[in-house]
Amino acid sequence: MQGILPIIPPRSNRKTPEHPDYRRYRDRNRVERMFGKLKQQRRIATRYDKTSLSFESFLNLAAARLWLKSFVNAA
Repeated sequence: MQGILPIIPPRSNRKTPEHPDYRRYRDRNRVERMFGKLKQQRRIATRYDKTSLSFESFLNLAAARLWLKSFVNAA
């Protein structure tokens, strides 16, 4: 290992197990799930927008829409 910290936990059959940072693993998982949810919207996944400003603006709107859903369903 060349100074790189492991994030993903190793397999159980590894002879010298590395101990990952589980907080970073949790944060990485959240980011990956967020991108997965955003890519479910066809406009983001295929990048129909011609300009980067238009694409980033729609990306912000889609993220805000997902964020607001968590408040509406919270009881």
